[in-house]
Amino acid sequence: MSKLGNLGARLHRGEVSYDFIGHRKLWYGISILITITAVLGLAVRGLNMGIDFQGGAVFTTEKTSVSVSQAEEYARSASGHDAVVQKLGNGTMRIQIAGMDIQQSNKIKSELAQDFKADPETITAELVGPSWGDQIANKAWQGLAIFMVLVVIYLAIAFEWRMAIAALVALIHDITITVGVYALVGFEVTPGTVIGLLTILGYSLYDTVVVFDSLKEQTKDLTKQTRFTYSEIANRSINGTLVRSINTTVVALLPVAGLLFIGGGFLGAGTLNDISLSLFVGLAAGAYSSIFIATPLVADLKEREPQIKALRKRVLAKRAQAANEPQAAEAHSADDYDDEPEDAPAVVGPRTQPSSRGRGRGRPSGKRR
Repeated sequence: MSKLGNLGARLHRGEVSYDFIGHRKLWYGISILITITAVLGLAVRGLNMGIDFQGGAVFTTEKTSVSVSQAEEYARSASGHDAVVQKLGNGTMRIQIAGMDIQQSNKIKSELAQDFKADPETITAELVGPSWGDQIANKAWQGLAIFMVLVVIYLAIAFEWRMAIAALVALIHDITITVGVYALVGFEVTPGTVIGLLTILGYSLYDTVVVFDSLKEQTKDLTKQTRFTYSEIANRSINGTLVRSINTTVVALLPVAGLLFIGGGFLGAGTLNDISLSLFVGLAAGAYSSIFIATPLVADLKEREPQIKALRKRVLAKRAQAANEPQAAEAHSADDYDDEPEDAPAVVGPRTQPSSRGRGRGRPSGKRR
């Protein structure tokens, strides 16, 4: 950890750096490839919408020793549809079957009681209408739209409109990747998923705003100097906040990873997968986009301004002039050497100076030697 801290201090002081801006075309290509994969997965496989969005019946059994796979077979034979079965921590089971009405749910309840060898009264059945899920989805879309509008307005006022556009692109990038991963993995989309998607928006903006704040501070009176271009200052801002972004992302990912892999994977708490997957993917995508997408995009937009273009020309001209001055000095010294006669004898050691006639004067003896 001390080495990481030393590296962060050196990055902040500019002693070491990585050229993120110079390789921005590579990052753009990787992001486009990932986004296309996510969109294709969403178009081909689609989202596995939960019962809250489709409507159906939810059956909860008493504590049982029946396995999840066997319970899925029971539910499929009783309803004729695929069912989502989750074993809860107290040994009971939660069986979700989409597209069921009251009459069908009563019939399925009776058959499940026979298969589980339980009293029908011990199995509870709840009907969920699809309109409730539609209301959740509509409210989520409205909240997402309002959030993005407010973010753009705030960033345009606090920073500038180019940074607002870059942050908006990064947000869309993160949401698209998260939804695409849900489609590819096949996890069920529940209200918890929607909550997770709305939560990652704030995390996605956090690292981006940190880099933008550093960039704004370092680009004050930028055009009054001729040492650095805007892209180079942007690259220094990314390097200066890189370790901080990594630390905050890792700290945020650790508990989410515990929910996803340990709680949902090893312990079988499937209800945790809904929100933990969206948080995990969204946090990772947000950290990536703040470094590799948002800031390089701001640099691209700023480099199109006439003042920033003129600054780049002055900086490059000054560097070319500084590079030519040592060459001119070397050429001048070589010309001086060439002025000597070709037949002049080579001087191997120090040249002897003529002896002075007054040497020895002023000594105590007053005699010459």
